[in-house]
Amino acid sequence: MSAPSGSPPTRSAVRTLAFGLALPLVAGAMCVFAFAPYYAWPVAIVALAALFFAWERSGSPRQAALSGFAFGLGYFLAGVSWIFVSLHEFGSMPAILAAAATFLFCAWLAVFPAAAGWLAAKAAKVPGPRRLGTAAAAFVAMEWLRGWHFTGFPWLELGTSQAPASPLAGFAPYLGSYGVSLAVAVAAALLAMLVSSRVWSRARWAPLGGLAALFLIGALASLIEWTRPAGPPVSIGLLQGNVAQEMKWREEVRTRTLVEYRRMIFETRARIVVVPETALPAFLDQLPPDYLQSLLEHGREQGKEILLGTVEREFRGDEFSYYNSVVRLAAGKMASYRKRHLVPFGEFIPPGFRWVLAVLKIPLSDFSRGDARQPPLEAAGIPFGVAICYEDLFGAEVIDALPAARILLNVSNDAWFGRSFAADQHLQASQMRALESGRWMVRATNTGATAAIDERGRVVSRLAPFTAGTLVEQVTPREGRTPYSVWGNIPALLLAAALAFSARAPRL
Repeated sequence: MSAPSGSPPTRSAVRTLAFGLALPLVAGAMCVFAFAPYYAWPVAIVALAALFFAWERSGSPRQAALSGFAFGLGYFLAGVSWIFVSLHEFGSMPAILAAAATFLFCAWLAVFPAAAGWLAAKAAKVPGPRRLGTAAAAFVAMEWLRGWHFTGFPWLELGTSQAPASPLAGFAPYLGSYGVSLAVAVAAALLAMLVSSRVWSRARWAPLGGLAALFLIGALASLIEWTRPAGPPVSIGLLQGNVAQEMKWREEVRTRTLVEYRRMIFETRARIVVVPETALPAFLDQLPPDYLQSLLEHGREQGKEILLGTVEREFRGDEFSYYNSVVRLAAGKMASYRKRHLVPFGEFIPPGFRWVLAVLKIPLSDFSRGDARQPPLEAAGIPFGVAICYEDLFGAEVIDALPAARILLNVSNDAWFGRSFAADQHLQASQMRALESGRWMVRATNTGATAAIDERGRVVSRLAPFTAGTLVEQVTPREGRTPYSVWGNIPALLLAAALAFSARAPRL
């Protein structure tokens, strides 16, 4: 018999609302503190455990899906709210429309943890350890799908939150970021199991022992060095011009920008000088001839090689093709790396969405893709594995340059996201790539975070954000291969599948 209309909600309804929606929503939002700039990595484990706790008590797959959606909504609204800044402040989208677009985008991303909850409850109808094990596997599977679907958006992979200090980051050279995400999910499942056990019995000692073993194995795994120095350190100068995004393409600013970057290049005392993504507000072939010539002559006289973030264009048929590139300026023939993983709506417009250009005023939003396989870009005789902008979020693509590449390089322009968490979150993704590959990662950005990261994912040095300056660091080239650089994401996905299978297997 149903409660009379207008009667207060039942205790069961209140508990469902609190544990099924409010708890996951808050837990998801709290995850932002697990990532840079806070680096409070235990928060990710506790927050995911709260979600699994809600899933373990879900009475149906639908209820579990709603809990997962609430978690995802809190997670992404807090974690990628900087999308609003990009759309409104720099894309000239009206505030209301930008807020709606940001919310809808985050709601779409929240579908992935919602699907994981549905799968966990559907596969293990009876609450308990089996559902928790399935939940861990399903969460990682959906995270991987998010990083692949519609060209992929792997921003804020849960495993990245563990870089570089968590013991669980020790799994990165073996299993990559998704493998670390699986370790986080297993730790969260064990924690949820521990909290669910009401008395100190075997049901509590087992997950406690599992947690201790998981962290111990990760810590021990981090002690093994898979790569080794491949020569003496080389001095690399990383430029940060700090040109405001809204001013960058204005005619009255162009000359000043060109002059300032040339001055920074001339004054940098380093063997290799790196200029950020699309730093110069002109196509490479439209730069004044004497400008490029002055850079080449300076490099030849001073023994420098310049890696320049720029826009190349080629005339094909009856139209131009544009490429977001890093070009090596040195004696002899110029070489370049062309960005191959473009940002939807930012660098290319998907079919059927040309109308977006009428709303977003983003310059150069229709780039062409570079070749899927490109050799490392050499400078000073050292092969560099190059990633432009958010390409370094895709671990399986970064390792394409290995084992040839001795140093990893990222050039970026996170000025699009203002004074938000985006630049620091991007920096942490680069830290994970260094851990996965066992190589240094150097980053040159327009406004931050310009930094040098060693092979253990530690930030050795960085420039203050939103300041103009040059960071010079002695970087050691490294050779050798980590297991992840050989096998990519396959082992992590197989382990997730094995975990799901074992959770479903009948007890002996």
